[in-house]
Amino acid sequence: MRIISLLLLAALQSTATMKQLMVDMIHPASNEILLFVSRGNPQDEKEWDRVRRSAITLAESGNLLMMPGRARDQGDWVKDAKLLVDAGNAAYKAAQDKDAKALAALTESLDASCTTCHKQYRPNVFPSTR
Repeated sequence: MRIISLLLLAALQSTATMKQLMVDMIHPASNEILLFVSRGNPQDEKEWDRVRRSAITLAESGNLLMMPGRARDQGDWVKDAKLLVDAGNAAYKAAQDKDAKALAALTESLDASCTTCHKQYRPNVFPSTR
């Protein structure tokens, strides 16, 4: 089964660049969730749908970041990408349940999933304070 999985992964080809993933998928999706929370949470079905779509985009984007050819390494990169998957999944569940408290509670983990990775892999964004 492992060999089949590896063959399937090898057959996948990425379409978007890392920059496109970040700028066109991950940043807008995370920003939308954080803005809804900071502005008082989703108020109707349409807004909860937007949060749900953004959340699943984040969860699946984390998986895209772990694809062969994209993953920078199998250590911290994968660990950080899994934080994004977990945050996206938690946000999706909160949106499905229309649970504003749960959505608000995960904003720190969502932010951490981004900043943890960026501190290591985009040091120009988070310069060292040494």
